[in-house]
Amino acid sequence: MTLLAHTLVPVADADDARLTARSLDRYDPERVTVLHVVEKGGGVPDKTPVEQSEEQAAEAFEAFRETFPDAETEVRYGTDIVDTVFEAARDLDATAVAFHPRGGSRIVQLISGDRTLDLVTEGDLPVVALPGGPDV
Repeated sequence: MTLLAHTLVPVADADDARLTARSLDRYDPERVTVLHVVEKGGGVPDKTPVEQSEEQAAEAFEAFRETFPDAETEVRYGTDIVDTVFEAARDLDATAVAFHPRGGSRIVQLISGDRTLDLVTEGDLPVVALPGGPDV
């Protein structure tokens, strides 16, 4: 079995999905599932209304399918995005998680939490951080 036999790809929005798909394309994964996590408030109001989050997920899936027309899709809801990504990966029998690191200043990462670091240090599956800038 190859590392990218079934690749789970978390995406945040259409721009992220498009960039991530282009970055992943050169590695020719066998099967791809695109994941959008709707972050729940956990006892406090959600950051965005569920309907808006689901619309954002649909737009992200459509953008990803510009490169991977056969990609499967999955929407999950959770209070911790990284935990939800790995839970989905286990549930779907993914062989790896691949993502495109999002930019942002160190202060933004400090305030919002550095999910990139969490993705590569907290998981129980191989994690592929895809290279490439906006012109991939």
